[in-house]
Amino acid sequence: MSLESLVEEIRQHAEAELRATLEHEKAELTRIAAERDGKIAEVRATSQRSAETEVARERAQRVAAAKLQARKMLYEARERRLENGLGETRTLLANYTSSPAYPAVLKRMTEVASQSLGKQLRISGRADDAAVLAKVAGKSFDPTPQPILGGLVAETTDQSRRLNLSFDELLRLREDRVRELLA
Repeated sequence: MSLESLVEEIRQHAEAELRATLEHEKAELTRIAAERDGKIAEVRATSQRSAETEVARERAQRVAAAKLQARKMLYEARERRLENGLGETRTLLANYTSSPAYPAVLKRMTEVASQSLGKQLRISGRADDAAVLAKVAGKSFDPTPQPILGGLVAETTDQSRRLNLSFDELLRLREDRVRELLA
């Protein structure tokens, strides 16, 4: 074996090794690029899903807030309407006190108070009703005016029991029923 053939064999062996190393490097670069592209795609997909989830959550929150606001506005409008209706009812009751039938109502209320509490009573009402109450209640009439829409307040002389037949109290006691009717 000559030196030249030995050198040629070493050179061929080195070239073969170099080609194998280059092919291995090329394969490794391709694998790394594919891995990088896969990770980028995975990060993009995760980011996309996360963004979609966040958008859906934000949209759901906004829709829920809008529905809540709409219910609140509806409730407030209904309450305003009911308050206006109750105000109109109070006005009607106040106007009723000037009707010809009102003295008869006061007389009937006095009778109910006498039946419920006994004969020893003090009956008071509005200052405007003093003349009518003095007539129907007689000695039981108390001239101290009450701040009420109409009707009367009766209590026993020892103040142990009280019967409030004022329009204000009667309306307050039946407010839920009046609200149902107005709704």
